[in-house]
Amino acid sequence: MEMQQIRYFVALAQTLNFTRAAEHCNVSQPALTRAIQQLEHELGGPLFHRERNNTHLSELGRMMMPYLESVAESARAAKAAAASAKKAEHVTLTLGAMCTIGPDLVADLIVRFQAAHPDIEVKVIDGEASMMIDALEKGDIHLSLVGVPDDLPEQFHQLPIFEERFVILLPPGHRLAERNAIRVGDLDGEPYVGRSTCEVFKMVARDFAKQGVFPKKVFSSPRDDWVQKMIKAGLGFGFFPENSVTDPDLVVRPLIEPEYSRTVYLATVRGRPHSPAVGAFVREARRHSWPALEA
Repeated sequence: MEMQQIRYFVALAQTLNFTRAAEHCNVSQPALTRAIQQLEHELGGPLFHRERNNTHLSELGRMMMPYLESVAESARAAKAAAASAKKAEHVTLTLGAMCTIGPDLVADLIVRFQAAHPDIEVKVIDGEASMMIDALEKGDIHLSLVGVPDDLPEQFHQLPIFEERFVILLPPGHRLAERNAIRVGDLDGEPYVGRSTCEVFKMVARDFAKQGVFPKKVFSSPRDDWVQKMIKAGLGFGFFPENSVTDPDLVVRPLIEPEYSRTVYLATVRGRPHSPAVGAFVREARRHSWPALEA
């Protein structure tokens, strides 16, 4: 069964006139007649009763009508959706974001993008770094914001969009809060409230150990809001990307000797054909004013 046969059948069922149906489908009447005959042969019986001035649906034709109309309508809808996607209209763009990236950083970008492309819905999925990389590779998301210590696999294209330093979070009144900066050596033995999704934790812990610095982990959670609440309650210090700090009551201090920072990239799959929506988002990301790393 071919789509043109279905299209010819629906046109003929609606007009009940071979000449008008052929004109509607922009084909010759003999071509339409042959297509209907082939369809009848495939379905095992006449779809129309052909009388001198009275062409009408057979019982089999009436039975087939809702099914073939549904197929024809689905085909029209598919073509319309494809045309919209080509013009970046009425489509959904799925953006992955590591859960350690603060939403404040991308909110302005998404607002600008949506204002410029009101027919594109932006859907954000967050998770830890390896989950986002896996989802991007599988095609479950279109592009992703990632920032990991090691280079991404070669199949990913990485557009650097911003850099941010890691800082120490302290509860008000903490003995280290009076200092302008916190040295790594100051953290030895200090109670530590950990972010279990921190993508640089293992690397930083190794660096600390080399300096003989061993903080005492007392709590961890994958949720930044829980971690910040525990720090605020006085449970210990935290180690955060600077732009992910959301609680204004926390004391934020630079970490020095050494300092740590990360570059966040907008990643796509190299060589994969991308929709106009993906291209438009990448262009907006290039033009966006991202926070600079403070001196």
